[in-house]
Amino acid sequence: MDTRLARISQLSCENPNMVFTSIGHMIDKRLLRQCHAKMDGNKAVGIDGITKEDYEKDLEENLESLVERLKKKSYKPKPARRVEILKENGKTRPLSIYCYEDKLVQEALKEILEAVFEPHFYDFMMGFRPGRSCHMALRKLNVMLEKNKTDYVLDADISGFFNHLNHEWIMKFIGARIQDPNILRLVRRMLKAGIMEDYQLEPTEEGAGQGSVCSPVIANIYMYYVLAWWFEEKVKPFMRGYCDIVIYADDFVVCFQYEAEARAFYERLKHRMEHFGLSLEEEKSRLIEFGRFAKRDRQRRGEGKPETFTFLGFTHYCSESRNGRFRVKRKTARKKFSKKCKEINRRIRDMRIWPVKDIIAKLNQILVGYYHYYGITDNSKSLGNFQYRVEKSLFYWLNRRSQRRSYTWEEFGGLMKQFPLEKPRIYVSIYG
Repeated sequence: MDTRLARISQLSCENPNMVFTSIGHMIDKRLLRQCHAKMDGNKAVGIDGITKEDYEKDLEENLESLVERLKKKSYKPKPARRVEILKENGKTRPLSIYCYEDKLVQEALKEILEAVFEPHFYDFMMGFRPGRSCHMALRKLNVMLEKNKTDYVLDADISGFFNHLNHEWIMKFIGARIQDPNILRLVRRMLKAGIMEDYQLEPTEEGAGQGSVCSPVIANIYMYYVLAWWFEEKVKPFMRGYCDIVIYADDFVVCFQYEAEARAFYERLKHRMEHFGLSLEEEKSRLIEFGRFAKRDRQRRGEGKPETFTFLGFTHYCSESRNGRFRVKRKTARKKFSKKCKEINRRIRDMRIWPVKDIIAKLNQILVGYYHYYGITDNSKSLGNFQYRVEKSLFYWLNRRSQRRSYTWEEFGGLMKQFPLEKPRIYVSIYG
């Protein structure tokens, strides 16, 4: 971190009520040059077609021009280019692709926002934060479920979170700690830059574009005030029983000891979300009985096995250890598993004309990345099933490289010995 930003972060940490009124001048050539060095040159380009390489050809001149426009308050972000990304449920989500210069400014703005707000975020906020990860969120949740008096779980889903962030609330939340008009002006202009689609400019009246460098920290600020602070300061202290929460961006799980308190919180949560321009996805948000007594109590009532819930790509379910003690286990969520299998089948289809050695090398890169995320305690069976599906797709497409079959299963087995696929491996201990 830039030493000046480190100082801002220190001041913010040591003075919780401090409001910063003069920090816009930090977006200078020095910071922008640092941001430029960090940018990925392989990302898609915005509507002006300028790449990192193009911008670098006259870097000093470009940065001087940008800083001058920032000082004169004449800098205005260009509209983003929108593309639609297919989701597991067949729907699409919009992804905004910004011009390179705008991404530079967004990166600098993100650094300032993080320096001011990061010291105040709660430890249970895990998404898009330095030194935190999905696996840390899963470990936190595991402690909540196994080591505490959890009997009910609220698995909530916010409908179109990034698309429905209210701009006025964003400005109020940021303004609670930053009153520099230059920073506030930049944030507002970035939010209002618009979207270019089919050569038509669409105004952006709400939301923070997914694809914006700033969106993750803005999302965290929004969730801090709307949910995290409210839960920690206004809900938790007044509960009779145990309750706790873990948040990853807009995805969160809340655990409770008592059903009545869980239901009351769920109703209050709906109203609070509505107040801030958000809503819960009713079909995906559920309050379920889950915990060490769920199996016993549901069997006594004749209701079958305990229900499951999904968080960060894993389905969590009640189980037991070898000595019969209650344990929460997890496996790859069905939708995530199916989506990845379809994706890798298409990938093998497109690579089928490559030399076998190159196909296997690429598949092993994909497999290792997959195992690093999904290779978590208790998920060995799902990993093995995924490798089997990869082998099956590979066998199918290698036999479509010509009009006659190229391999029998026996011959394919020999090929796998010569060019082996990476074996499933548990990389992450949930108890680590």
